[in-house]
Formats: sequence, structure tokens, C-alpha cells
Amino acid sequence: MPRIAQIVSTARYLPEREVPNEELAARFAALGRPHVIDKLAGSTGIKRRFYAPENWVTSDLAAAAAKEALKRAGRKPEDVDLVVVGTTSPDYVAPNTAVVVQNKVGAKNAGTFDVDCACAAFPAQVAIAAGLLATNRAMKTILLVGVDMIHRLSDPTDPGIFLWGDGAGAAVIEAGDREGFVGAAFQADGAYAFGWGIASGGTFEPANIDAVKAGRTQMRRESGNYPASVNEDNWPRLFQRLSAECGFTPEQVDQLIFTQISKPSIAIAAERCKVPVEKCHTIMDKWGYTGSACIPMALDDAVELGKIKRGDLVVMISSGLGWNQAAAAVRWTI
Repeated sequence: MPRIAQIVSTARYLPEREVPNEELAARFAALGRPHVIDKLAGSTGIKRRFYAPENWVTSDLAAAAAKEALKRAGRKPEDVDLVVVGTTSPDYVAPNTAVVVQNKVGAKNAGTFDVDCACAAFPAQVAIAAGLLATNRAMKTILLVGVDMIHRLSDPTDPGIFLWGDGAGAAVIEAGDREGFVGAAFQADGAYAFGWGIASGGTFEPANIDAVKAGRTQMRRESGNYPASVNEDNWPRLFQRLSAECGFTPEQVDQLIFTQISKPSIAIAAERCKVPVEKCHTIMDKWGYTGSACIPMALDDAVELGKIKRGDLVVMISSGLGWNQAAAAVRWTI
């Protein structure tokens, strides 16, 4: 009998402190850049974001979403065989964030690892879980969490801070005999690896006083070294590859969820994918861009709003710095 991965439950966690665009606009007006926030708002559709308490770390957000996903699935923490966390803002360089989440959740029987493909993590996590469940009969329950707190790793005087909101999305995945996981596809171009990210803190440049003073231990974008249309051009290419390899058409897709970084880009990509934009749920207008968390958060929100129902074909396409992109298709079974 086949062991097909199926999403059993989803959940999300959004911290309480709202940071509207007006708050950032006032900050940058005082810095002599009165129009930068309005410009970014127009190009993304982001209106607000939410910040976690100052004494929280990334694993706290992850644990909150994970506990809710387990509750909704009717599973106990000790039922979990594996915890997989996708994040661009780990608690530490080492150990991995998943092992911290495992302890905070109480999943004492689970193994752990992180997936680091920047904000493209969640479709990759789904694909990894599907492969593990298909090939390991002793494995029953996998807990996935996409989470980010990138604003904590950003310069508050850099306009890039506009993008980053805190949040976490989680899913419980188990094996079944009905159609669930359909397939996955990936693409990347490492030529852009140095265009946007945190340059110092790894082996390329261990963190040092000069790096901290120069801001190289913070998230930054280097102007002129990252394609502005990377998502509009490449999301459709990845969608076409995934649909061809998995044998579905645009007309058969019930919900297409993209990385939640730009509403205009999603509209352009949806048209190029030949999927109505009404089938592309968005959350950045109400919660901001939450990095690795945005796709599972959007997924959970779409389910809650009744936009995803049992039997629906759901496609997720994500982007991460590098550039790095991942896609997965699932048939909804709950």
C-alpha cells in the first residue's frame, strides 16, 4: 500500500504588536527620507507588520504555531517523529532551531533538522516530509514549521526594514493512502548569492567588530545585484515545470499561493501562469511579509476562510535569497 503524505492540520502564530506603515514613515521622515515608505508600500501592497516581544526569539514563534497545529491534528507532542524548521533567522548559528523547538513543544521522541533555503523553505519542507514518509514505514508524524523574525537582524534605519514582519506557520503531515502530495520542483541561480543577505557571521567572514560597525551582520540588499523581476519571470517558469511534471493544467488548480512579498508581482505571475488572481490568496496587506512563515500562514488563512476545501489542488511557490525558489503541489485531504 502506498504511503502518500497528507497535510493533517495547519496553524499560524502572529505576535500582538502591530507596526503600521505610518510608524515607519515617521521614522524615515525624521531620517530625511519622507517618501521611501510610501514608495515601498506602493510596490508591495504591505500595510503593516507585527513584531514579537523583545525577549522572544525565533523558536518562541515557531513553538506557538507548532503547538496549535498539533492541537488541531489531535496529536500529542510525543507522537511527533520529526520536527523540521525552515527559517532565515535562526536562534543560533548552531545548534539548529528545530532542536530548540522540539524541546519547547515537548516532542521528546522526535528527531530534528532545519531547512535553510531562505524564504523558499516551506514547499521544500513539504517535499522532504513526503519523501521521508514514503520511504520510512516507521515514521508516522512530521511537524513542519516555517518561521522568521528577520526584523531583529535588520538595521532599523535601513528602508529594507519595511519588508520584515514576524510570524510562524506550521503543518502536521502524515502518511495515508489517498492522494495528497503530488510533486515538487526547484530552481535557483547562485550567481545572485551575494546580492541580498547577511554577509558576516559565517565562515566567509566570521563576525568581528569591523563587520558589526559596517552593518555586515545585518540583513542588507546590495543595489544593482539582484533582479527586480526575479519572481515575475521565474515563478511562472517553475509553475509550468511543476504542472508538466505532475500532469495538471492551470485550470485544475484551485489555489496558487506565492511568497507574500509583492501583490503586484503576484498579479503578474498569476496571469503568466494562466491562473486567475482570485485563486491566489494573499496576506501581506494585513500581516506584512513574514519570510519563511508566509506560505504556511497564507495556507492556514485560506483554509480558515474556506478558500481551500477537501479535494482541492493547492500549489505553493516560494522565493528565497540566493536566488532560490521551490514549489510543491498537494491535494487537500482535510
